[in-house]
Amino acid sequence: MKKILFFAMAFIAVTACTGKSGDAQLKEKVESYAVVEVSSPLYDALSENDKKIVDLFRQAGEIMDGLFWKQTYGDKAEIDALPDGYAKTYAYINYGPWDHLDDNKPFIEGYGEKPLGCQYYPQDMTMEEWEAFDDPDKLSLYTVIRRDENGALKTVWYRDEYKAELEKVCTLLEEAAALTTNEGMRTYLNERIKALRTDDYLASDLAWMDMKDCNMDLVIGPIENYDDHLFEAKAAYECFILLKDEKRSANLAKYVGLLPTLQKMLPCAPEYKTFVPGTSSDLNVYDAIYYAGDCNAGSKTIAINLPNDERVHAAKGARRLQLYNSMMAKFDKIVMPIGEVLMDPAQLEYLSADAFFWNVTFHEVAHGLGVKQTVNGKGTVDQAMGDQKTSWEEAKADILGLFMVSSLIDMGEITDITKEESIATFIAGIVRSVRFGSASSHGKANMMCFNYMEDHGAFYRNEEGRYVVDFEKAAAAINSWAGLILETQATGNFEFAQKYAAENASIREALAADIAKVNEAGIPRDIVFDYTW
Repeated sequence: MKKILFFAMAFIAVTACTGKSGDAQLKEKVESYAVVEVSSPLYDALSENDKKIVDLFRQAGEIMDGLFWKQTYGDKAEIDALPDGYAKTYAYINYGPWDHLDDNKPFIEGYGEKPLGCQYYPQDMTMEEWEAFDDPDKLSLYTVIRRDENGALKTVWYRDEYKAELEKVCTLLEEAAALTTNEGMRTYLNERIKALRTDDYLASDLAWMDMKDCNMDLVIGPIENYDDHLFEAKAAYECFILLKDEKRSANLAKYVGLLPTLQKMLPCAPEYKTFVPGTSSDLNVYDAIYYAGDCNAGSKTIAINLPNDERVHAAKGARRLQLYNSMMAKFDKIVMPIGEVLMDPAQLEYLSADAFFWNVTFHEVAHGLGVKQTVNGKGTVDQAMGDQKTSWEEAKADILGLFMVSSLIDMGEITDITKEESIATFIAGIVRSVRFGSASSHGKANMMCFNYMEDHGAFYRNEEGRYVVDFEKAAAAINSWAGLILETQATGNFEFAQKYAAENASIREALAADIAKVNEAGIPRDIVFDYTW
């Protein structure tokens, strides 16, 4: 990482060919995030004791936020020292001087490209060093790579690297565990405390799966590995504080029991869908009242599918948490306005907030379907797919989610939307997502989905350049794209996956022009939170 030598200079971004000054560009970037006031009637309904617990969770989350700064950037004090202005504001949104929604390009002078390994590895580490480094824990989710006193590589467990901060978190969670009257929450918190101190998260993940009847939830710890673009090996710290929407959750309960049926219906060869998903999975709806760390950097998460541990999937399934207030904010401020700019006015009636909810919900469910082990002895799907694993998994979830919503509508299980609404809203939603660029695995997945759907006639542009959905061809494209992804994963066909992504995980000229129209209309790319509680 290049250090900022003169903070006075850091406020000026590199001037682009648009002719806009650096300050004007930064102003535009900051304003591309719509400010959303985060509040919830569910918070107002909490008891005073529960509000104390939530406050302890928030304090723990603030520490997680600081840990993520260390992981993804380094010394946050350098950003704090910037002059107040758009550069500093945008750096806070992005947790550093690299734009999450522009392929992690630097927007502050004095910085080069974002290190692929962030701060999880030494900046001067060579691939030769890495390959010669013989340590069974070097690819653990919960170790960082450092240099010893002789300059050689060594592994350091998170529990040691971040010990001071983690102890503060554990103290806060111990206080919350003492206050809660919910036995499931108390068990989970106590197990999570042990996990933070040992880097062994299995017991706490299992306890979290068993926490069925609590009116609040806390997702905290090192969880996703998207931030590590070098090996996708290191987990980043984050925190969500969630309040359960009991009514909406009850409406989703029946779909968990349908998972084995949906697995059998997948549009692929029988040998590619042998995995039997657990039926103790949760499918619930929450209002998110606090984000910190990885989940708060750049684009904001609107649904959660955890744990990631396949041992938990086999034993108990997974929990899918739909963040309703965040989801609706994105539909209202982004998806619907995109449709109004790009879609044929005659098809605008098909854009639906309810369809957006169902599509996102079953995107998360789809992560639990397909196969986990390759069918030809290449090991797990993740092992065989290498650095393509995450983008192809996200592409699978995108298209299988749409497949399942369509199937459930046909079965009469989803009755408040039509297939046309689901498909049209999905296409508008992909345009929302591809604006995030190709730096993330999600971005690559979205681009592959968009390009496949267009190439197979799911939609076309009319004489006015507006999208017209061909619902019959879209249905066929959904099945064929899902089948291709499932086959690629099940056979661990890394070479094909890599080649296909290189050719199709990019924004083509016509889409670039569409995105320019959306940008010119001043439609936000994402949201940023203003907490009001």
